[in-house]
Amino acid sequence: MAKHEHEKHMHSEHEHNKHQHHDHQNLEHHNHDHNSKHNHETHHEHSGHEGHNNHDHDSHGNNGHHHGSHGGHGHHDHGGMVDDFKKRFFISLIFTIPILALSPMIQDFTGVDWRFTGDMYILFALSSIVFFYGGWPFITGGIHELKDKNPGMMTLIALAITIAYGYSTLVVFGWEGHQLYWELATLVDIMLLGHWIEMRSVMGASNALEQLVKLMPNEAHRIDDNGQIQDVPLSDLKSNDRVLVKPGEKIPVDGTIIDGKSAIDESMLTGESIPVEKNKGDEVIGGSVNKEGSLTIQVEKTGEDSYLSQVITMVKEAQESKSKTQDLTNRAAKWLFYLALTAGFATLFIWLLLGYSFDVAVERMVTVMVITCPHALGLAAPLVVAVSTAISAKKGLLIRNRANFEGARNLNAVVFDKTGTLTKGEFGVTDIIPSEGYSEDEILKLAASIEQNSEHPIATGIVKETNEKDINLGKVTDFESITGKGIQGKVDGKKVNVVSPGYVNSNNLSYNKLLFNKMSEEGKTVVFVLLEDELIGMIALADIVRETAKEAIATLKKNGIHSIMLTGDNKKVANWVANQLGIEEVYAEVLPDDKANQIKRIQEKGWKVAMTGDGVNDAPALATADLGIAIGAGTDVAMETADVVLVKSNPNDVVALMDLSRKTYRKMVQNLWWATGYNIFAIPLAAGVLAPVGIVLSPAVGAVLMSLSTIIVAINARLLKA
Repeated sequence: MAKHEHEKHMHSEHEHNKHQHHDHQNLEHHNHDHNSKHNHETHHEHSGHEGHNNHDHDSHGNNGHHHGSHGGHGHHDHGGMVDDFKKRFFISLIFTIPILALSPMIQDFTGVDWRFTGDMYILFALSSIVFFYGGWPFITGGIHELKDKNPGMMTLIALAITIAYGYSTLVVFGWEGHQLYWELATLVDIMLLGHWIEMRSVMGASNALEQLVKLMPNEAHRIDDNGQIQDVPLSDLKSNDRVLVKPGEKIPVDGTIIDGKSAIDESMLTGESIPVEKNKGDEVIGGSVNKEGSLTIQVEKTGEDSYLSQVITMVKEAQESKSKTQDLTNRAAKWLFYLALTAGFATLFIWLLLGYSFDVAVERMVTVMVITCPHALGLAAPLVVAVSTAISAKKGLLIRNRANFEGARNLNAVVFDKTGTLTKGEFGVTDIIPSEGYSEDEILKLAASIEQNSEHPIATGIVKETNEKDINLGKVTDFESITGKGIQGKVDGKKVNVVSPGYVNSNNLSYNKLLFNKMSEEGKTVVFVLLEDELIGMIALADIVRETAKEAIATLKKNGIHSIMLTGDNKKVANWVANQLGIEEVYAEVLPDDKANQIKRIQEKGWKVAMTGDGVNDAPALATADLGIAIGAGTDVAMETADVVLVKSNPNDVVALMDLSRKTYRKMVQNLWWATGYNIFAIPLAAGVLAPVGIVLSPAVGAVLMSLSTIIVAINARLLKA
């Protein structure tokens, strides 16, 4: 109950925050409403809107990725597992050579006789090392899977090697029969090799939660009752403490501004594409970045209650509740495990019923159970994964979760975040409307000349446009930023202002209101250029839509896959972008906790949903979706929560990803048939179906068949083409 209340509280707080910053936002997005009270006239107070690059890497923890390594088996998520499997493989392989040389069955097969006194005890000692050292990950993994009541690959391997080891040891110490140590050793080697190949190619387990925690600064500048500043750890902050946040620093906790004003970059947290102007009385979120002025903040929420902690909780819950889908090999292994048990015990009872001695019946049972775990199965998927991963890496796709990547072939809908995914997350000039007697280039030159001193995203967009058009900028003197008026200065000796709609309206300057309203409706930000206090033109800017996004959405539509936009940005901007891209379903002004809920609502239709995003606010949704796709230019948090990362930030890669998933899956199914087809043939023979006519599959022939199916599987995997 408390938790629910707590989330509801977070929601309403955030709503409040949303409205607050819709009030106080500089005219970006809101200039359409030019008849409303112009409480956002402060637009161009660019007193130095420093460092507004949207993906400021320092602002989201260091950019070092911690890709542990795991191949879709939930229990080897730890970094260093790749090296561990590699080491176990090579050490087991070295021990396997003398095991093969000492095995009587292999000696018979190769026509040599190297028997000597006590050789079986040496064989037992060597095999024990391979079983306990090489087989350990499978034994612990098998126990883990059985605890989860979800047997898979690990359980199947553990069953086969335990039975082979236990039975062979009994034989060495006096039981009648043939020991199967060579079978045990080769099985362990091949399975270790398979896991090593697969884990080396599939990227690591999720560190999303660590990455989220990193977003918070470690310390805060607390102001004591005497106005002295002390640097204290975050954990020491209490409600109502006052904290100083300097320009360029991260805001340490959720709170309210009690002194100062600034533009705050919340894009990582809320998806709002533009830094939000905040004044006294406004709320701020811990983890967002203070761009310009110094702020004094009163602490409202700390620890568990803070916005970022809520996101962490949501990611954790989504990861835990996401059904533990098993990948294809694990599903095949589950059936083989049940088959091995059934066939093994059936064989034992039938041979006993037919009147054979217990040790003969047990030998048949053991042979059946060991054969049911085909060596080829250990390589069937990993080799395909290795080839598929190499192909995908060349295409700029990093696969982190194999089970979910395999499922990409069944997607019905792809949900896209807007800012930074469908758009570039940076302003570009869309329209220049000069007044009579002036050219577009003149307007642009004057505006850019004066804007070159500012770091504001709008300024960057205007200056970039002049670079692309090779327009030389004029010489600026007397540059100043004037509250409520924008910026002004002299360009080549003439007075130039770049101002907000509020300034133009309050000074009763006439302009084309119809055109202005039309551009505002499209979610564009419009600034006015004045020369010697006379209005000479308007410049409209908007977040630039990625060309590749148009292609991707067209292709998805052609393939019958539904594209949906989900964004924290406002409705008008979202609809304008959606119209350009041909997306029909749009959910705008969605809070981060609602993004995950929205995904769940789409899943409730019975659809398989992929989510593509790049920010902290997308993390819960990425974790909830059937397939989470992170855009490479985004935050570490998004990447760590996703199943696949698109390195090139190209939405077209979503299409490539689904195509590769289909081909990979098809190749895996072929390989599993090759791997288990040998079983379908060998199990009845090993069980002695043809014993009445004198044919019982000798383990040596079994070994040849096994090697053949392994070779076929390896060749088939190499044939996978992108």
